[in-house]
Amino acid sequence: MVRITEQLIRKRSEHNELIIGTLEELSLHQEDIERIEHIGNWCRELKILLLQSNLIPRLENLNRLKKLEYLNLAINNIERIENLEALEALHKLDLTLNFIGELTSIENLRDNYNLRELFLTGNPCTDYPGYREYVITILPQLHHLDGQEITRSERLRASREFPTLRERIVQLEALHKIERDEQRVRVGQSIAEQEESVREPADDDEERKTTEFWQQKSEHCPETRNQMAKFSRRGKDRAAANVAEKPNELKRNRKLFAECGRPYSLNEARLKFEFRDEPDRYELDLHVYKYLDTSLVEVDVQPNYVRVTVKGKVFQLALKQNVQTDRSSCQRSQTTGHLLLVMPKVNPERIVKAASNKRNDSFKPTDAQHSKPSDLKGTVDIRNICSGINTPKSAQINEDEVPDLI
Repeated sequence: MVRITEQLIRKRSEHNELIIGTLEELSLHQEDIERIEHIGNWCRELKILLLQSNLIPRLENLNRLKKLEYLNLAINNIERIENLEALEALHKLDLTLNFIGELTSIENLRDNYNLRELFLTGNPCTDYPGYREYVITILPQLHHLDGQEITRSERLRASREFPTLRERIVQLEALHKIERDEQRVRVGQSIAEQEESVREPADDDEERKTTEFWQQKSEHCPETRNQMAKFSRRGKDRAAANVAEKPNELKRNRKLFAECGRPYSLNEARLKFEFRDEPDRYELDLHVYKYLDTSLVEVDVQPNYVRVTVKGKVFQLALKQNVQTDRSSCQRSQTTGHLLLVMPKVNPERIVKAASNKRNDSFKPTDAQHSKPSDLKGTVDIRNICSGINTPKSAQINEDEVPDLI
């Protein structure tokens, strides 16, 4: 039996930072839950509760959810509508594909004044003649029934037929109860025989009987649905046991390092990335999925490689130069979800200085371009710089205006 636990609710509340006291939306679908419990005590601020595709047989323990607006219990084992009177804000109720045969139980929804949409498609009660007219008359607050809008003329016509309609509905309910009791006994005997034959068989015999169970014809009832869920869990447990026995055969042979210890570069998650090699640091911009929860991302920076694990898949990048792991930083964008890693290099001053000296050496002058230092001794007479050139009179230098050189 699958129970509703605090761990399960916190697992489904990642969008609310794992806080369940202020949770407004909770989805517990496809968990094989067999009873509604604890939700009304732990999550009183809920506005949306999704419990479809479970094995819930009864509506209960929801009376404290005063703010609940949408309740989805489609594809369960519910046979009667009850215990929903206290849901004052309930606006939409979905009970599609259940086993509700007691149509008069919808009278328990009369006090839900805010109820506007009701879905009962796929229940036995929808086959009763006059089903729609009965529901429309009992629940005048409804605007839509089974996805169809309720018109004013339809409501007036249903109210005129109601006095004789209810007696007929009660008779059909009595016949359905008799058939249901007979079905319960018949299916119970069949299930007991199956359990007796499956008990402690050999492996090949178990597989054969499981195949026969899925291929045989069965009646549509809550007992059959429970039996199908049990066989499904049994198959999953058997598959998990096979994986545990032979982990090396199914697990991919992942190599992160060479025999000499050199790290490999690999991208199992197939994420896009941008890598920048700056003089003093490395920058890695990893395009992590936008809506992926940060708790599923692990970052490990080592001197000669960086590793990011995303949902168990490894992204590893080998680095040419060692980095300072204690000064490295990691940030994630709230807009794009990208992961930015900044990794300072070890001794960046030496690297920058060496690069600068290399550039300066490439521009050193040759001996043919400049004179030797010994040729530059002595003084320069600025008065004879322009000698022998026909200089305009206005541009000639006046000797009286030139100061004596010290």
